[in-house]
Amino acid sequence: MLPLDPAAPTPLTEQIVQGLIAKIERGILAENARLPSVRGLARTLAVSPFTVAEAYNRLVAAGWIHAERARGYFVSARHAAGARAPARAPVDDAWLLSRVYEDQALDLPAGSGWLPPDWLFEDGVRSALRQLAKAPGEQLTRYGHPQGLPELRQQLQWRLALRGIEAPAEQIVLTHGASQGLDLAIRLLVKPGHTVLVDAPGYSTLLAALQSHGALIRGVPRTANGPDIAALAELASRHRPVAFFTNSALHNPTGTSTTAQTAHQILKLAERHDFHVVEDDPFADLLASPSPTLASLDGLDRVIYLGSFSKTLSPALRLGYLAASPALSARATQLRMAAGLTGSEILDACVLAMLSDGHHRAHLERLRERLSEAQQRVGKRLGELGWSLFHQPGGGLFLWAEAPAGLDPAKLTRTAAAAGIALAPGRFYLPDGEDSRHFRFNVAWSDNSRLYGWLAAQQAA
Repeated sequence: MLPLDPAAPTPLTEQIVQGLIAKIERGILAENARLPSVRGLARTLAVSPFTVAEAYNRLVAAGWIHAERARGYFVSARHAAGARAPARAPVDDAWLLSRVYEDQALDLPAGSGWLPPDWLFEDGVRSALRQLAKAPGEQLTRYGHPQGLPELRQQLQWRLALRGIEAPAEQIVLTHGASQGLDLAIRLLVKPGHTVLVDAPGYSTLLAALQSHGALIRGVPRTANGPDIAALAELASRHRPVAFFTNSALHNPTGTSTTAQTAHQILKLAERHDFHVVEDDPFADLLASPSPTLASLDGLDRVIYLGSFSKTLSPALRLGYLAASPALSARATQLRMAAGLTGSEILDACVLAMLSDGHHRAHLERLRERLSEAQQRVGKRLGELGWSLFHQPGGGLFLWAEAPAGLDPAKLTRTAAAAGIALAPGRFYLPDGEDSRHFRFNVAWSDNSRLYGWLAAQQAA
């Protein structure tokens, strides 16, 4: 029995987590011991099943316990009787990559996922903040709407309609960046032990989040036209996934975009094998012309659509959005409130002011043009050094390039860091962290002669 104190400042979920950790450390719960079911423990402790499920999810993420499909939760061997082993390698790799990018000594982040400051909409941010400073005091001090500022969601309804996506404002939930949108989608669809499909290569932060949640991850190879449909069909038939997470436009890290024909095939497979599709689309505003989306073809039936403002306005704003069916968007709102009540109405209002700014459209046009030009220059320079491009995008942030024979990717990454250059090796983007000779290059940062001089020196050594 776990002693809980509802009057204590420590949340009940955390009390359950710490109580079970103490029992594992003292050996009271032995290796491979089966834990009570979520509902069983909830009845015993007189708490909600949601509280116990959240505690179990945290323990799975920390490696104390693991889930076995259709069997339940068990104490992990590495944590039995006080053993404290590190988390599995792919999660560590994702965090290591994040730490590398945070190091201020790495002044040339050639593999990063963000734009240089002078490429972003700084003037728009300053103008929006000046407007906000004149707002009524109530707007600056109150809690926001559970789904986010209604006026911004109405603006998004109109913008999504231009992409062919019918998403009423009440089916849009604002999020703390696209990352919270992914987290909400995972919590909506995935339980520990469920199988999910992802792009391979794919978004490294998503891989870490899914693994933390206890999901079984299977990678769908990426082609120049989007996910490999034959591989997707085979994996869906064999593993019966609950969801497929895919980055549709200007894919991270390959720069590819899913064609209309491929999108149709994905949705047919989703219906045949009864899984949802989470369409992560943070780069949509960087497309020179709108392309078909899974959400526009599906009508938000099986598709959860995610977007972000970080890539084009400012990462500091940390604002994104989720659009889904009425039932899923309502549930996403509940999960969002459980995690942090409401969002920031100040940030919502700031983004609304920026989108309404007459200079926003011109900013996007200049940004697309600069990225397109940088794509060509970076691709040419890498090719001259013997690097092989997976695909030459017409725009967007990324190029996916294979290193010439004779270069050790791990050594190249370490040597680059010593020289103040942050590279992004391919293994960070693969579900199992397998070896890869590919690297992700951010063309905005990689359009720099210093990078190519350094690469040439490494190849000559």
